[in-house]
Amino acid sequence: MSRRDMYDAPGLFAESDDLKPLAERMRPRTLDEIVGQQRVLAPGKALRRALEAGRVHSMVLWGPPGCGKTTIALLVARYADADFRAISAVLSGLPDVRKALAEAEANFAQGRRTVLFVDEVHRFNKAQQDAFLPHIERGVIIFIGATTENPSFELNSALLSRCRVHVLEAVTIDDIVTALKRALHDHERGLGEMALEVSDESLRLIAHAADGDVRRGLTLLEIAAELAENHRIDDTTLTQVLADRTRRFDKGGEQFYDQISALHKSVRSSDPDAAVYWLCRMLDGGVDPLYLARRMTRMAVEDVGLAEPRAWRMALDAWDTYERLGSPEGELGLAQLAIWLAIAPKSNAAYKAYNDARALIRETGTLDVPMHLRNAPTKLMKGLGYGTGYQYDHDAEGGVALDQQCLPDQLDGTVFYEPVERGLELKLREKLLSLREARRQARNK
Repeated sequence: MSRRDMYDAPGLFAESDDLKPLAERMRPRTLDEIVGQQRVLAPGKALRRALEAGRVHSMVLWGPPGCGKTTIALLVARYADADFRAISAVLSGLPDVRKALAEAEANFAQGRRTVLFVDEVHRFNKAQQDAFLPHIERGVIIFIGATTENPSFELNSALLSRCRVHVLEAVTIDDIVTALKRALHDHERGLGEMALEVSDESLRLIAHAADGDVRRGLTLLEIAAELAENHRIDDTTLTQVLADRTRRFDKGGEQFYDQISALHKSVRSSDPDAAVYWLCRMLDGGVDPLYLARRMTRMAVEDVGLAEPRAWRMALDAWDTYERLGSPEGELGLAQLAIWLAIAPKSNAAYKAYNDARALIRETGTLDVPMHLRNAPTKLMKGLGYGTGYQYDHDAEGGVALDQQCLPDQLDGTVFYEPVERGLELKLREKLLSLREARRQARNK
């Protein structure tokens, strides 16, 4: 049977619990059985009070995999004494949405509420998301959308305005250990009948490998139980189970952008340890190393700037090194670049000057080039005064015509570039301040 069929018939396996995986058998049946999420479900919290009172509302549950989104949706239906209907945005299209809504309408006509749970709701397009709106407004459905992506980016504002967003967090190692112990001692739904021997240290290793995902932790425990010899989960068993574990990472999702942001800000904060950590986290998650090379080249230009011009060249060299060596050798070049950029003196003075100049251009429009700076390739242009009064700087004393104006008349005296007192820009600052003072004096003569 396909996963689609399972979503279409959510109660299909109710009589066959033995065939369900451990994670499904141990799904919490009450709020007290949920591990983690104390920020929203602890006694006295608004969501918990609403559920216990049966006053449920449409909501969006935003959090990482395995943090309890589906479980909370099921408990909403249970506490509200409502029917539960689940669809997956990965497997369902608009016809499936309409079918689910038609069933909810039939329930509503008979005086019964329906909790409509939409897994991976961010994968629905605008038209599919809009289909829920009138049914939410009329109270036909209690809408619960589950997403691992930031809903403010992925969901329509119209849908968000009709739902409360509850932010869920990755479950801690201690809470996952609690869930694992519960499964080990539960004789009805868990592994209690197997009388397994497992140390607290082994349970913590499994919980750590679960990476914040309770479902994953229970799945790893179930595999370990199947491989255990003499009912004992030991180091040999765990070596087999945990050998190929991977970390949570979404190459196109919020975790991706959070981590590249962390890398960039660690470099900007001159923290080489954090910079190499976030670089390795992204490489471990499968990000394209050439993307990291490009982003770090941007850091060299934007954040290191003229305080250490060699950083720009080193970024291009590290990029070229990776393209020549490939993985894994080329990744060492990227790591060295991240460390160098973090240690290098920082300046965004050139970046700021560029942005300020662009902003002023948008504000002031097309200003005329001063006549003495204009090119005069023809007699007519010379006759009109093009180029008249221009001073050739190489012929001036010190190589600079100090009284020559180069900005448009309306912007004369405007300053865009202010070097910082770090790295090479410290010398550039001294030189520039000296030039600006000399120009001021020359023009005031």
